Amino acid sequence: MKDSIRESLSYWGLYRKIFQVKKMIKPQAVSFGNGRQQYFLYYEPEHIASDKVIIWVHGGGWNAGSPKLFDFVGQCVAKNGYRFFSLGYRLSPKNKYPCQIEDVCIGYQTAITFLKRKGIDHAKIIISGPSAGAHLSAILCYSQKVKAQYGVDLSNVIGFIGVGGPYSFSGKQSLSVRLLLNQLFAKGYDRTQGEPCSLMEKSNIPMLLIQSRHDGLISYSCAEDFYHKAQALGNKCELYSVVDKKNTHSWYTAGMFLETRETNQGLDKFFTWIEKI
Repeated sequence: MKDSIRESLSYWGLYRKIFQVKKMIKPQAVSFGNGRQQYFLYYEPEHIASDKVIIWVHGGGWNAGSPKLFDFVGQCVAKNGYRFFSLGYRLSPKNKYPCQIEDVCIGYQTAITFLKRKGIDHAKIIISGPSAGAHLSAILCYSQKVKAQYGVDLSNVIGFIGVGGPYSFSGKQSLSVRLLLNQLFAKGYDRTQGEPCSLMEKSNIPMLLIQSRHDGLISYSCAEDFYHKAQALGNKCELYSVVDKKNTHSWYTAGMFLETRETNQGLDKFFTWIEKI
């Protein structure tokens, strides 16, 4: 069975598990814009296990998803003892790029201000995201141009984790990705200005790329291109290939947070990397 078909057939089981997740922690919602999608959810664990804070940008093909929809991710990360932010952003096709990265930058800065006001240590920030969120958070971390344009200070960011991200627009793309990119970018827009691989510059932020060879939506070459660009620039990067049986796009970018470190090696890699960095 082709991986793209496996991906399509996975949605029912994934959504069924999502709706079974118990909401143990009530997150705090904070707006950073006038739009209904411009907000983040903050999760404070019952028991703090680390002074590292994770800021996460949700996926959904740039045209869907929200922090509320991905509440199960916040529940999972907070259960493992980490303070966690889930950032939202304006969605396509109504809102064209660069609206999305603008919101991510403003949301990040608002999250840091939020921590400062609460007197919470913000010296060790991890930025992460799956799929479209990996695309946007990669640009946030590795484009000096974008950081300068929006006045973003990432001096306290100690790591980036991208999961199943479309970092490169070259090479063979699935029909679904081509359609999503056509919705994201206005006609005639220079897409290299929204492509992580083209925008990446020298950086001291180490990265972990989690990608599956059986994704069914995003080509594995996207991560390979980004990895090789990082190496050429001298940026520290690790490319981890998913080995779990549930290895299609939605299962490993989001579904891993529905499992435990004992049952999902991708999730264990996610937390192990954070612990060691």
